[in-house]
Amino acid sequence: MKENSFKFYWENILLEMLPSRALLLPETKELLICDIHLGKAEYFQQNGIPLTNNSDKHNFTRIKKIVKKYSPEKLIILGDLFHSKYSIDKTLQKKVEDLPELLKTNVELVLGNHDLGCDIKNIKIFNIIKTKNITFSHEPVNLVVNKTLNICGHYHPKVYLKNNGDKLSFRCFAMDMNKNVLYLPAFGDLTGGYPCKKLFKKWAIVSEKEIIEIKS
Repeated sequence: MKENSFKFYWENILLEMLPSRALLLPETKELLICDIHLGKAEYFQQNGIPLTNNSDKHNFTRIKKIVKKYSPEKLIILGDLFHSKYSIDKTLQKKVEDLPELLKTNVELVLGNHDLGCDIKNIKIFNIIKTKNITFSHEPVNLVVNKTLNICGHYHPKVYLKNNGDKLSFRCFAMDMNKNVLYLPAFGDLTGGYPCKKLFKKWAIVSEKEIIEIKS
């Protein structure tokens, strides 16, 4: 089954939302993901909460898969690549530092609140990134220019849908139309989520292959 993306334009820039929890900018060949929270299982283990370590392996596999499929010139991670500096061992650090060579593409990180104190090589680190009339950040930023879009993470948006009495939650892309902020879904397998505000425009990821627009 082919992946069913959702495409729309911001001003004159095409944005493609992917069920793989990523956003593609075809014109600039930039692929965006956020909130991977590598090392989260180890962090919880250190604090007495038993979790398996399979999530990081699966996250790396998914990153390789989408980069291979879309061949971006740049992979941009919008913050919270790691869960904590205290859960980064040498093995995890090396896997991250080897990503640019493994993926054969540039990797950039916009610092998130969970990344503070993390020291890695081979990946360019920024507080924010600007491309054309788009600003990439981890948390939303206040923009003065109305025709500038802010794409960010941090929020871990989810939406609840009802079906025959059942209430299910799905990760989603969420757009604050009043403030021109597009929130990306959390990429990491162990990340939780927060219900979107009713006024947000939403696109729910209902499976690994399908994303649907939620009609308000």
